Amino acid sequence: MFGPLLRGEKVTLRPARENDAEHFVRWFADMDVTRFLARRMAISLQQEQEFLKKIGESKDDVWWVIEVADQPIGATGIHSINWLDANGTTGIVIGEKGSWGKGYATETMRLRTRYAFRELNLHKLKTQAYMENEGSRRALQKTGYTQAGIQRQEFYKDGRWHDVWEGELLREDWEKAQPA
Repeated sequence: MFGPLLRGEKVTLRPARENDAEHFVRWFADMDVTRFLARRMAISLQQEQEFLKKIGESKDDVWWVIEVADQPIGATGIHSINWLDANGTTGIVIGEKGSWGKGYATETMRLRTRYAFRELNLHKLKTQAYMENEGSRRALQKTGYTQAGIQRQEFYKDGRWHDVWEGELLREDWEKAQPA
């Protein structure tokens, strides 16, 4: 399903629109954008349109487009939600390279986390990041994620094996860190 409109100071999370698929096709054709993603191939417009339709109909995913100044810069979501055990796996991509390093991912993660715990009533969020993706790990840690483990040599990409950082955030830990 698409998540509701969430506004922060710098970013807005919004449901997908029909023309959003074009942005993802362009972003995922750029190897700089995909270097820390499991995705290894470019996608067609039709494939991305089908993904948006599928994610919009999903009962176990909540997904948003990230906007800055009314321009799409990426996407985020909570995936594989286990409603019985109240947990899900988060992910994010900032596709516009000019938007990297400006705090947009950190604010997006904060909005997504607040929604997960306060609106979806989830108990735990899980995530993964390539070890060398220091920016993503730093943003996750600012949001409250802690290291749950490291999967050694989990992905083979660019001619070598990559370790994957696993993070988690419990609702009770997140709540303790919130301003009174």
